[in-house]
Amino acid sequence: MTGTFAFAVSGALTALKKRMDTFGIFIIAFVTAVGGGTLRDVLIGKTPVSWMTDLLNVYIIFGATVFTILFRNYLKYLSKSLFLFDTIGLGVFTLLGIKAGLSVGISAVACVGLGAMTGSFGGVIRDILCNEIPVIFRKEVYATACILGGVFYFAAKHTGATDLVMDIGCATTVIVVRLLAVRFKLQLPVVYSR
Repeated sequence: MTGTFAFAVSGALTALKKRMDTFGIFIIAFVTAVGGGTLRDVLIGKTPVSWMTDLLNVYIIFGATVFTILFRNYLKYLSKSLFLFDTIGLGVFTLLGIKAGLSVGISAVACVGLGAMTGSFGGVIRDILCNEIPVIFRKEVYATACILGGVFYFAAKHTGATDLVMDIGCATTVIVVRLLAVRFKLQLPVVYSR
């Protein structure tokens, strides 16, 4: 719920910067919060998708949108807190994506990809709808953190670790990698065309 709220606030803030109307703000908040999970569910054939069967997510997104609109002038002072919630959500959503893949029996590599998609593709959809190159393709270590969390999960599984260790370790790896990348301004190499 924390991750959904944080992702929705992130989407709503982006829409506000683009001067969208209230419906547009809600739509951008919505796709940011559930876009990755929706893509995951469609890819593994789980229909109806999660947010259609559990309306709590919709209520959280609606509340986050209203909250963002009402307190938009104060949220700039909470950017570090929102970043932390967003990062925690990224770790948790990555884990949920991996577990969803395991539940339908796909390979470890596909599960890692599914985890990265679940965690990061809501932001990709948000950026595309807002007419921007997605952040994860430009400068931030975002999907890479999800992939490293997935690698930890399956490495721990291979050594016979308990489910609790794999779950906490996966989410923690994503969170720590993301925090360190932002703290030390780490980026993947950029290749330019001549």
